[in-house]
Amino acid sequence: MSIDKRFGVPMSEKVLVIGAHPDDETYGPGGTLKLHSIRGDEVHVLVVTDGSSSQYENYDKMIMRKKMEARNAMKILGVSDINFNSFPDMKLDTIPHVEVNGVIENKVREFQPTIVYTHHWGDVNKDHRLIFESTMVAVRPRPGQTVRKLISYETPSSTEWMLPSVPNRFIPNMFVDISGVLKHKLDAVRCYISEVREYPHPRSPESVEYYARANGSSVGIIAAERFMVLREYGP
Repeated sequence: MSIDKRFGVPMSEKVLVIGAHPDDETYGPGGTLKLHSIRGDEVHVLVVTDGSSSQYENYDKMIMRKKMEARNAMKILGVSDINFNSFPDMKLDTIPHVEVNGVIENKVREFQPTIVYTHHWGDVNKDHRLIFESTMVAVRPRPGQTVRKLISYETPSSTEWMLPSVPNRFIPNMFVDISGVLKHKLDAVRCYISEVREYPHPRSPESVEYYARANGSSVGIIAAERFMVLREYGP
């Protein structure tokens, strides 16, 4: 939370979460988003691809279904606004880099967030890696930039599935205690009926819960989400 320099009191944050596909924002930092909303922060989500056109034959109906699932999940997490872009999923590498940059830059310019969450650069999903690269362009620390904190999040069945190497490793340096909102995250995950898988798949609600509890146990709390803080300045 930032501090109003004039009065020395806490100010609410403007939080932007960038995801390649509908559900990334929930499977990744969903519990943290709920905490932001509880604290009075304004939370927006930007989904850059349609999440369906490369995976389903009847993708028009699936796109509408996923948007409905996403809106239901956002209600649970307390997200103020969700924007859907229409780039084809799993094909971001066919879109000129400047166009992907532009979608994120426009949202940053319009919303003027103070905190941005984006994908990890080492994910096995190439759409995730490209979103990370475009986010870095959109939030460059030039004069007038409102983003004070840039954070990458992990996504189950993508971050942990990349071949292990030093450049690709997700090395968390921030843990968020989601013990009190874990139920909300799991309820939001279950909204994505089209994406939920059976245990022991990492996208099953059971796996999401076990993973959160394991992350929490590693730092002495009940449940946690892990992040990499990429850049921060304050107060």
